[in-house]
Amino acid sequence: MPGLASDPGDSLVPFLPDVRDPVVYPVRHGVNPPIFRVYVSWTRGNLLQVACLRPPAADPAGGEEDGVSDEEIGGKVVEVKLGAGDGEISEAQRRRIAYGSVPAFALLQSRKNSLAAMSRMSASSIRTEWWEHVLEYSHHINDLLGNPMLPCSTVIEDPKMILQPREEPTRLKAAWQLMEIFYVDKLSLTWLPERLVDWLADYDSLLTETTIHSKVKGLQKRLSSFKAGEDDPEYWEGMSLALAVGWLDAVVKLLRLHGSYQLEQLGSRETENGLVEAVAVLVSTMPRMRPHLPAGRLGQCYKTKPDFIKAWEKWRVHISRLYFSSFWVQCSHHQTREGLRNLLQIMLGNISNLKAATCHWMELFISHFLYIRPLTMGLDEFHSLAQGCMQLKSSSSSNGLMGLLIGILGENPEVVLAECSKTLGPWMVAHAMELLTVDNGHADILLHEERYSLGDISIEELHRLVYAQVLASHPLTWQIAPTYLASCPKQGLGLLEILLYKQPVQHYQMILKNLEICRLYELENISSSIMKIAGTYHWKHGRKGSGVYWLQQARDEVRLNKIAQQLFECIGKSISDDSFKQWEGLIELLGSQVGTAGGLEFLHKYRDFKRSLQQVQDGSSVDAARQTMESLIQLMKNPSTPQRFWLPLLHDSVKLLNWKAQPLLTVSETNLLLNKLQELSMAKLRPDLCEPKLPPQALSSVRLALATNLGRAILEEC
Repeated sequence: MPGLASDPGDSLVPFLPDVRDPVVYPVRHGVNPPIFRVYVSWTRGNLLQVACLRPPAADPAGGEEDGVSDEEIGGKVVEVKLGAGDGEISEAQRRRIAYGSVPAFALLQSRKNSLAAMSRMSASSIRTEWWEHVLEYSHHINDLLGNPMLPCSTVIEDPKMILQPREEPTRLKAAWQLMEIFYVDKLSLTWLPERLVDWLADYDSLLTETTIHSKVKGLQKRLSSFKAGEDDPEYWEGMSLALAVGWLDAVVKLLRLHGSYQLEQLGSRETENGLVEAVAVLVSTMPRMRPHLPAGRLGQCYKTKPDFIKAWEKWRVHISRLYFSSFWVQCSHHQTREGLRNLLQIMLGNISNLKAATCHWMELFISHFLYIRPLTMGLDEFHSLAQGCMQLKSSSSSNGLMGLLIGILGENPEVVLAECSKTLGPWMVAHAMELLTVDNGHADILLHEERYSLGDISIEELHRLVYAQVLASHPLTWQIAPTYLASCPKQGLGLLEILLYKQPVQHYQMILKNLEICRLYELENISSSIMKIAGTYHWKHGRKGSGVYWLQQARDEVRLNKIAQQLFECIGKSISDDSFKQWEGLIELLGSQVGTAGGLEFLHKYRDFKRSLQQVQDGSSVDAARQTMESLIQLMKNPSTPQRFWLPLLHDSVKLLNWKAQPLLTVSETNLLLNKLQELSMAKLRPDLCEPKLPPQALSSVRLALATNLGRAILEEC
């Protein structure tokens, strides 16, 4: 957590003394002074990498210096997390939230684009439908941030369990609910004060270190040690605190723990018990201007304002009558009498009692809604009331949630954005934009106006780009960054292209993931480039088959032809050796549909010729030998067959040319091969001819075999 520095000289990186309220982050490096040099660099997300180095030793052979061990003589590298430091949310939970919010965000953007394309609908219908979509989106995110904090149900309820066990609240969920209450949930506008009462009941512990929640929780821990709770001032203080913020069920539970309810004391404390029970009934029947109450909450609900006002006035009359009743004279227990009368004063809205029964201005703010101004409406009234409560109950510690609330009540979207960015991080800002603008024209103009100072992009696009960069900086979240980059019309696609190009291509699954992202966002050019990069990478690193596969998928004719030339050179130099087998798998991968790749067609046919030649040498029939010679004639006729392959092909076929049973070539076919041999003899005069590695007598043995076959073929045809 960042804090405030007391002395600039104690800091690792000094700052000027006249800087007002500098934010200081502790660096627990564990390196003994003096520190010679400090290096600071960005790492993933909002983490800084800080390297603290000690000065080099003056005498390396002198052993340890200044009592420093060899382990720390060089220094240490630590990571520092920037921001307010939401310690209540772990990194794993943050990633779960990041992944869980993507479908809702993408669906909302899709619906926005669909509504923008509709021209037949009226403006009011579009606004209504858009509000419904945003409300559904907000509910989804709210559920994602944590399940409803319902009390744990037990078979036998513990009477001393004042506060039921609940999930630990987080500022992220508290802030989201605040924005949903004021910006999105129009259905609760008529009972907005009660929504704030419920909000405080869930998140009071986040306001500051000392709150009503912390005091009541401390009282609950000490209840088991109380012999007579009504004799302890903390017992009555806890009840007044809980009543001030509307925790009626907790107040009734504490009242029922009063000693006058014990069987052995009912006879002697009958009047005292009657007063306690009367207060408990008044508390449990308090009128509430709301449609319904959650399970376990006390009070009587009224949906219409006239019914509520009538019940409210009647309830207050009952409180006043009890307060001025003569039964108090008969109550001999001083603490009970004063404690109950204090509770009645709180319910009557006595500002002095309310101020004494609250710890934070927000709690005093809520108590006004309950006991003084339950029908407060309008943000202006809320804001003026909040300002008054802050003057009555000032708080020394600043809280991001309260800054957010003041920004909302003051109808200041700039303050709301600043508090979200400073306190809650880029996730909150990127996802809360739609809530801010759903029914606020000023916020809509502010967030969507393109600004020259930001590079001709809007504030909305800027914060989405920031969040996308945070996601892209982590190997576990980069794949969801394209969803947010795609929603940025100005710079999003450019950054998405850079992001995809930066991903490693050595793993097959990673390439498929990149290609799927390209397919989703119709980035065909980037998809082709990624496959070309993958093919080139795998080819250069010895994975020839993968290289050819990806280049074929990219239809990269230029690189495939270059690969063909490399194969020609490698195979041409060792075409008569067994080393050709190492290329057979690659040629098999090329398949039969490689005519567009130039010379690659020859390699496929040459592979088939070598296989049939091997079968003939193993003692196949005359038909197989004749088919092999037909393959040879086709290869020699094919213009894609390089000239340097002619002699190796003929040399491999010498055994077939000397076939004892009968000549396998006709006169015309033999003359074709003799002409090829003559062309090859003339080509030897060229200095650029690359001759294959063959025995010195290869040419003469081929010429002799062809001459013999020609003579036999002439005799055969006569």
